[in-house]
Amino acid sequence: MNLNPHEMCFGLNTELDQQSVSIFLQLLGRKELAETLGNRLSSEEIGAFVHLTTGLLKKNMTEDEYHELFLCEESPH
Repeated sequence: MNLNPHEMCFGLNTELDQQSVSIFLQLLGRKELAETLGNRLSSEEIGAFVHLTTGLLKKNMTEDEYHELFLCEESPH
């Protein structure tokens, strides 16, 4: 099932949550949105966002995946 942004919803089942959060993350990655939000966050909000995001990345990705998928680098190994 491929959802569009208007079909996102959370809390019904794991599969739908995973599909919805994937769309949500793609929307956050749009340049215009990222620049607008990034310029409006306080230092405390930036710290909280980075701490939460990096914690989730470390918990759910291997080091190779982190370098390849997040940093768009070749794996260090």
